[in-house]
Amino acid sequence: MAVNDRYSAKQFIQAIEGSGGLITSIADKVGCSWNTAKKYISTMPTVRAAYDDECERISDLAQHTIMKAIKEGDPQLAKWWLAKKRRLEFGDAIDITSGGDKIQFVNIGVDVEKL
Repeated sequence: MAVNDRYSAKQFIQAIEGSGGLITSIADKVGCSWNTAKKYISTMPTVRAAYDDECERISDLAQHTIMKAIKEGDPQLAKWWLAKKRRLEFGDAIDITSGGDKIQFVNIGVDVEKL
């Protein structure tokens, strides 16, 4: 999958900074289509590395925001964090009794209804 020479890797790397990893934002900054931006990210290692770094920065920022809110005493966010990070202890559990034996399933992010 070759990319055309109309845009440079440098243009995409500069557009990625501060985009939050949103491909639409990157494409808008460069002045190209979403598909072109996605193609450059997928095929050019330096652009991919810049994109991955931006996505990690956003994840870190989100985690920092959550930790700050928990430290400030947000009980709902604290419950959510525990249910996500310590699922075996704090996740939603489903008890099923079959033939006198009790089996407990812990929600690990799989929608049982879809199975």
